[in-house]
Amino acid sequence: MKLFFVFLVSLIGLKGLAGDTTKLYNPYADATKEVAQALVKAKKEKKQVLLQVGGNWCVWCYRFNSFVRTDSLLKQLEDANYVVYHLNYSKENKNLAYLKKLGYPQRFGFPVLVVLDGETGAVLHTQDSSLLEKGNGYDTEKVKSFLKNWARGAFDEALYKE
Repeated sequence: MKLFFVFLVSLIGLKGLAGDTTKLYNPYADATKEVAQALVKAKKEKKQVLLQVGGNWCVWCYRFNSFVRTDSLLKQLEDANYVVYHLNYSKENKNLAYLKKLGYPQRFGFPVLVVLDGETGAVLHTQDSSLLEKGNGYDTEKVKSFLKNWARGAFDEALYKE
């Protein structure tokens, strides 16, 4: 009976660790079409596009998403400056043709963050997310710096006049 009780408590604990079961990535999505839609939205809203490349299998992808979405400052920075799209990379669909257009960002591991110019769709920056890590999570200051430095406003010519 004790063994059964321990087993039951363990199962309940594991369910709690699973947390949010919402899938960030759609392995069946047409990345080319959906990124094009994100670019239209970004242009209209005067934002950049932030691609978070990864998959539902990727623990660090979920950690990054949760880290940004649960920190009020980071969430505000992301919402104000980016249209975010979770670009799938999984055994079901690696999106290799589209990733080739982006310059093979998967070489940095996952998640990898790609910033697209909201006006032109050009790749502005590819961020190795491991450089934003701290311990078993992410560093608030590093992520804040990343989000600020690649936002559309950071490219305002007036900021750099003498």
